Amino acid sequence: MTEASLILNREGHAGTILMNRPKALNALDIGMIRDFSAAIAQWKDDASVRLVILEGAGGRAFCAGGDVRAVREAAVAGDRAPVEAFFTEEYAVNAGIALFPKPWVSLIDGVCMGGGIGLSIHNGPRVVSEHALLAMPETAIALFPDVGTSYVLPRLPGAIGTWLALTGARMTGADCVHAGLATHFVPRESFAGLRTALLESGEPSIVESFAAALPEASFAPHRTAIDRCFAQDSVLGIIAALEAEGTEWAAAQVKILRRMSPTSLSVSLELLRRGKDMDLAGCLAEELKLTGSVVHDHPDFREGVRSVLVDKDGAPNWTPKTLEEVDPAAILALFR
Repeated sequence: MTEASLILNREGHAGTILMNRPKALNALDIGMIRDFSAAIAQWKDDASVRLVILEGAGGRAFCAGGDVRAVREAAVAGDRAPVEAFFTEEYAVNAGIALFPKPWVSLIDGVCMGGGIGLSIHNGPRVVSEHALLAMPETAIALFPDVGTSYVLPRLPGAIGTWLALTGARMTGADCVHAGLATHFVPRESFAGLRTALLESGEPSIVESFAAALPEASFAPHRTAIDRCFAQDSVLGIIAALEAEGTEWAAAQVKILRRMSPTSLSVSLELLRRGKDMDLAGCLAEELKLTGSVVHDHPDFREGVRSVLVDKDGAPNWTPKTLEEVDPAAILALFR
């Protein structure tokens, strides 16, 4: 028999969820999303469940995101129904976690990207180990920051959220706490003890007694440049500001941005600027509308997933090829 992709249990004072697709880095498929929805419905009013503990199996990943290859296959086939179902139900789970009336404790040890962030960011505590690696890499596959991160990212300190969204910068360990993506840094060797303490006490505050002191953020030397450059009103403005910095770090950011889908960068920046003035429900609704136009009506998503995850050639053919060729009206039309 095949083991379940999402393993739900009742242990001590907790409902426990184990994402169990280790060979796929626990990437979310539609079956897992539906099981998440069922767990939320089952436990939200169960007085014996005082908190939820969410983990990933296999030691390499918490959750590497949604199964975008399956989304691409449906898009290539012109089949809108499964794409709409995937994003509608995934975003409903994100909203359900945000509204869940009890602590939703995410123990993040390994890769946590895209959809994995959506499963952890809207409730807490969010605990990371030194092996945690968090990122929103959507612009590399020509998607956009979704799963409610268009609400979260604009609310991170300074312009950190825009930097993370556009470059796909990866946060490791304690840096995740400094950036606002996580709430506590706990060494991997303490995770088992923390889990046991949570089950026995049912008190999320117990996390504090396991948390380690934070070293200085590795991105601290670039913090003022991040805020200065990524606060610009356009992607080309951000690039111009980075070029004006004249530093090796700024030049590296420009090189990264020039590799990403120009359309995706422009859509993502517009989405974050809108998200700054919207609530989570509004942001999720905006993201859901965008999935239709970005996945089906523009070629870059299909091309980006092909380049990064299917053929893995790292040579996407973007439409248009450069930021200078992007038509602002075409970007706004994708928001329809």
